[in-house]
Amino acid sequence: MGTRSFAGAALIVAAVGSGCGEGDPSGTNRIAVATTTQVGDLVRNIAGTRTEVRQVLAPNSDPHDYEPRPSDARAVAAAGVVFRSGGDLDGWLDDLVDSAGGDAHVVTLLDSVRTRGDDPHWWQDPRNAVRAVGAIRKGLAKADPGGTGIYARNAASYVKRLRRLDRSVSRCIAQLPPSQRRLVTTHDALGYYADRYGIEVIGALIPSLSTEAQPSAGDTAKLVEQIREQEVKAIFPERSVNPKLERAVSREAGARLGEALWADTLGPEGSSGATYLGSIASNTTALVEGLSGGSRSCRPRA
Repeated sequence: MGTRSFAGAALIVAAVGSGCGEGDPSGTNRIAVATTTQVGDLVRNIAGTRTEVRQVLAPNSDPHDYEPRPSDARAVAAAGVVFRSGGDLDGWLDDLVDSAGGDAHVVTLLDSVRTRGDDPHWWQDPRNAVRAVGAIRKGLAKADPGGTGIYARNAASYVKRLRRLDRSVSRCIAQLPPSQRRLVTTHDALGYYADRYGIEVIGALIPSLSTEAQPSAGDTAKLVEQIREQEVKAIFPERSVNPKLERAVSREAGARLGEALWADTLGPEGSSGATYLGSIASNTTALVEGLSGGSRSCRPRA
């Protein structure tokens, strides 16, 4: 599902107001803009009720092909700080900031994490989320010095949950023998996750870091052969992409169609991927069940 289907929801106000005892006598602008759904969720957890967080992308929408709207420019113009994911996921932000004006400080989270070449999907490794939280805390405090203590406490609490999740995911994946840790997804979005937890990425139906690329018939045929040769048990589609191709390849290769994964986007409220923590936990559960052929199950905790 592309972002253009969310014509009425280009700008999401994710957290508003300020809590008791969190007054701001200095009059500092306490509005933060976050580009993607993952960034929005991380920022909300650190901002708490101290700062209003305005998220540009709607849940379950692909960031690669987003086209900013006038309402996005107004949000950026009013913000004290803007948080972007980085790389080609939200490359459209540069033009948006230029057109919006204002004096918001822009924080690129990709600059604060450990990267895999030009792969922009850094959040798929929870250790990178920990690093990003540090950059978010500093960015919020720079825009709103009066809230420094609040942001520090929120960050410390959230980092504990991230580290607990990371340990729990490791235990879940350890249930799979190495011969079963072979992954095929829609596009190359799970590389950080695979590296962190010892999973071999066999290939992707769209052999690109972006969903905007198109697979060739030759690429697809080669992947089908790899799936057969390496006895990959399941192929995993992504939540924001129509799984038609994945279904066809799974039938031809004799593999199961696993539960859809949260890759480039989080989901709507009430879904298994409504939060960053939930998305990583949900993906892990799906992978353990799918890669084991349904013989194992595990739900990480955060």
